[in-house]
Formats: sequence, structure tokens, C-alpha cells
Amino acid sequence: MILVLDVGNTSILLGVYRLEPRPELLVHWKLSTNRTRTADEFAILIKNLFRLDGIDQDVNGIVVSSVVPPLMPTLERMSQTYFGLDPMVVGPGTRTGMPIIFENPKEVGADQVVNAVAAYEQYGGPLIVVDFGTATTFGAISEKGEYLGGAIAPGVVVSMEALFARAAKLPRIELVKPSRVIGKNTVSGMQSGVIYGFAGLVAGIVGQMKKELGENTRVVATGDAAELIAPETEAIDLVDPLLTLEGLRIVYQRNTSPPAP
Repeated sequence: MILVLDVGNTSILLGVYRLEPRPELLVHWKLSTNRTRTADEFAILIKNLFRLDGIDQDVNGIVVSSVVPPLMPTLERMSQTYFGLDPMVVGPGTRTGMPIIFENPKEVGADQVVNAVAAYEQYGGPLIVVDFGTATTFGAISEKGEYLGGAIAPGVVVSMEALFARAAKLPRIELVKPSRVIGKNTVSGMQSGVIYGFAGLVAGIVGQMKKELGENTRVVATGDAAELIAPETEAIDLVDPLLTLEGLRIVYQRNTSPPAP
């Protein structure tokens, strides 16, 4: 079994895969990203999650993608101390099987790379991956399976918090779809602006990217707000909330399996 971890600025998505006789995601969880947690605290959380779900703790591989560099030494210590393993950290030099056609490939987030790898493996190309995380990212993958670049916009929650923080009379709101677009009070008006505003943002950027990639480009969404925003725009073809975990599994196997003869 392998443990996969996607470390984002807001949350950490983790899961356990059984690789034989075929890859299978046994269970997955989500933790808040807390930069002050120690290696011991991470180990307690993860091992307790294993016990609660009845998962065998005999892990023989750990793979991590992270956009939070300060947490990596902590997670490496946790892996080494409590699992006896050096984690595979997705980054420059990791064999992904996907060429990165970018001015500086090191600038591409590890989460964007593993998302692209998983999406292309499952759905082919050309493809756009929309990830609703702390930032809303758009990754473009060519028909040949090359990562071409993309676009980055503010995330849904970041935008909501900015409104609350910078506009004195606007409250902090729950991220839910309002009953109608024309809000009848401040809260429903803000919810409408966020939900339908981001649906419009996605449609606009995807439409422009399709002019460069081709109209037959499929669009896959993932991330915390994907299932909330996707129904409000025809620009998204399907939602895959566990795309990043699948990408981590694929990258792990590509780096540990013997090369084909």
C-alpha cells in the first residue's frame, strides 16, 4: 500500500492506495493545512485515521505533492520516523511522463502537474484542468500529452474572505448556491456574486483557451468548490474530486516500476 498526500495552502488531501492486483483507492481524508503542526502531530492524526477506517498501517511507499515548502521538512521527518520511509516528493527530476512546455518548468506547481498527468491518463487530450483550490488554476494539456501552461485566478474562498476583510459592512458568508441570481439581501447577493461570478470566470477563460487548443478540448474540474461551481456553467464537462490523488499514484508507479523492455 502507498500513502499519497497533496499539500495545499488551505487543506491537505490524503489517501491510501492498494496497488495489487490493480490500483484501488481504499480511503481518503482531508486535513486543514496547519504550518505549526509537528511531525509527531501529523503522525498521530494519520495513524488515528488509519485505525478509524480499519486500514492496515503497513505502508511501503509515500508520495507527496506540495505547494507549501515550509511543511516539507516536517512531513519528511514524519515519514522517516513513523513509517520508516523517505517520501517521494514530486518536483523537478521526478519522472511524470509529461513534457512541461513552460518557460521555467520549475515554476509549475506540483499539484498542477499531477492533476494534468491523471487527467490525460484517464481522458486523453486536448484537455483543460480547472482546479478550485486556494487559487483557481487552469492547466492546458495538448493532444500529445504536453503540459502547455495555463492561467491562475483567485480562489473562491480567498475572494469571499477578501470581501469580508476589506468591505466593512459585508459579512462572512457560507459558500452555498442561493435560490436565485438576483439576491434579495446582502448574504444572498454575495453568494450569487461568488457562485455565478466564478461560473462566468471559468466560462470566459475556458472559451479563450479553447481558441488556442481547439473546440474539441474537454474540461475537467477538481478541487473543493468544483461540485458547487460546475453545474452553473456548460464550460465544464466533468468533475473529478480525487484527480490529484490519482495523479500522485500514477507518478509514484512511474518512478518505482521497472522500465518497460
